[in-house]
Amino acid sequence: MTHTPAEPTVIIGSPGEQTEVVDGPPADQGHRGGVLATVARAPFRLRAWKELGYLILSFVLGCVAVCYLFFGFGGGLYASIFLVGIPLLAVILLGGRVWGRIYRSLGGALLGIRVEAPPAFVRAPGLIGFLKSAFTDRVSWRAALFLLAQSVLGVVVGYIVLVVTAMVAFTALSPIPWLLFDPVQVDESGVERHSLVQFGSFYVDTWPRALAMSGIGIALCFALPWLIRGVCWVHGMLITHLLAATPRDRQLAELRASRRAAVDDAAATLRRVERDLHDGTQARLVTIAMALGRAEERLAAGGDPGDLVAEARAGAKEALTELRELVRGIHPPALELGLGPALETLTARCAVPVELRVHLPRRPSPAIEAIAYFSVAELLTNVVKHARATEITVTVSPEGLRSLAIAVRDNGIGGARPSGAGAAGGSGLAGLAARAESVDGTLTVDSPAGGPTVVTMVLPMAGPQ
Repeated sequence: MTHTPAEPTVIIGSPGEQTEVVDGPPADQGHRGGVLATVARAPFRLRAWKELGYLILSFVLGCVAVCYLFFGFGGGLYASIFLVGIPLLAVILLGGRVWGRIYRSLGGALLGIRVEAPPAFVRAPGLIGFLKSAFTDRVSWRAALFLLAQSVLGVVVGYIVLVVTAMVAFTALSPIPWLLFDPVQVDESGVERHSLVQFGSFYVDTWPRALAMSGIGIALCFALPWLIRGVCWVHGMLITHLLAATPRDRQLAELRASRRAAVDDAAATLRRVERDLHDGTQARLVTIAMALGRAEERLAAGGDPGDLVAEARAGAKEALTELRELVRGIHPPALELGLGPALETLTARCAVPVELRVHLPRRPSPAIEAIAYFSVAELLTNVVKHARATEITVTVSPEGLRSLAIAVRDNGIGGARPSGAGAAGGSGLAGLAARAESVDGTLTVDSPAGGPTVVTMVLPMAGPQ
């Protein structure tokens, strides 16, 4: 009967206790075997060759970058005496963005370092605006600093590493040229020695010495990938910190996207209000005016205008109702009492039974209340139209100290998608997500096929900061 080693079982104790490993291999033996296997495989892995290729390309590009910095900035500074060099300096500085794109591509392809690109250059109108935008472009200055670092790391350090690599490879393969080319060196006594290299008075002129030298080179081949990896790690740090988008860049991009979403949402609201006024209330008021005009004519002719006045009065009541609904669509009056009472009024009118759970220790800002109200209204509409649900649960609760979470759950068919194209019936979940992002919120959709569907929106209590 053979015994199959069992998988190690990990028992995690309480915070004050020690983690225990049961039925696992001895820790020292496993660790030692893993390190030796990793070192033995290092020269034969694709990663080591990619990193070596990156160092070679980085050395070549570093030499070109040194010329670019010297002649570009040097020539630009010299030509600045005649003013024509100032625009030239701006162009040279902006050229750092192109260098950054090249190094980000190389880092992603050969080092596996994929970073987010910084935002594109935004040019102000006019020559003065262009110069001001160029000389205040943080991305270009960081790229220039990266090129300056490459003149040391990519050229000097890269040259040393490549020379060391060539020497190690030559040492490992030295018996082959020693045998094929029959090198001859003359020692101090005038004796010819069949030696490829010498160290002082020590000549590698015998097979044992040649094989020993080759063995040293082969041993160094297993250590060389780690030297290359260390240098590439420094390259990766420079790419990450100098060529990638900073948190400030990402925040600005998010703010621009949020601003666009807010502007689009406001424009859509204005178009809806204009359409409702034109198609509904305005037509109703025209009808009232015409009825009153006919009543005036009938009264002047001595007739009884009572029916026309009654018609105009009924029309005025309907116009007031439409205006009230229109105002409710802009800012529901129920929100004056708070989000909870407003949602109670909203869910009471839903065609599907709704269970409402609201627990808010304090009121959100008016803008957040409006976004929450209209988002719940649209989600309820989506459920009624597309989900074939028989019950809905709306939960509003705090999410941490500064946020609130709104969860709408239904027992429908599921399959909702956060993109408008993929959502059933064009549910507008993408619009809800954009509305949440406009105030630094989030929208998540969990809707497996067959249901249930849970849409959760997290919004800041005080609005975007």
